[in-house]
Amino acid sequence: MDFNLMLNAHRGFAYLILLSSALFIIALLMVMFGYSGKINNFLRKSTLFTMIFFHVQALIGLVMLFFFSPGFKQATEAGTLMKDAVARNTYVEHPFAMIVSAVLLTILNKKFKTNDKMQISWVIMAVIALALMFWAFQWNRLFGA
Repeated sequence: MDFNLMLNAHRGFAYLILLSSALFIIALLMVMFGYSGKINNFLRKSTLFTMIFFHVQALIGLVMLFFFSPGFKQATEAGTLMKDAVARNTYVEHPFAMIVSAVLLTILNKKFKTNDKMQISWVIMAVIALALMFWAFQWNRLFGA
């Protein structure tokens, strides 16, 4: 395994996460603004696939970070990991926010799987998970220069 292979896998799953997150948002809005508030199979499946993609992405990212990333090793050895804003965002804030999002999506998946009616606290949890994901997403690296 080399760093470029892991990086391409990480980028590929980022596209899947964006697609599954869009479907999750659509499903969540459909249930939220539906007349009955009943959790449908579309929401359950979109939550499940979003959660699976997040977990695979997190595993690839953590393996890449701790075993293959030359920038992480250089920043920790030089003691500049938390001093440099770009390194801090890339190697600390991004992984932490994505892991928290994955945990929140796991909790949501369990709630949606075992209940029939939507609760407002779950919607708030979904908004927090998606907000963290969209904040920490490396937009410029995926779509930019």
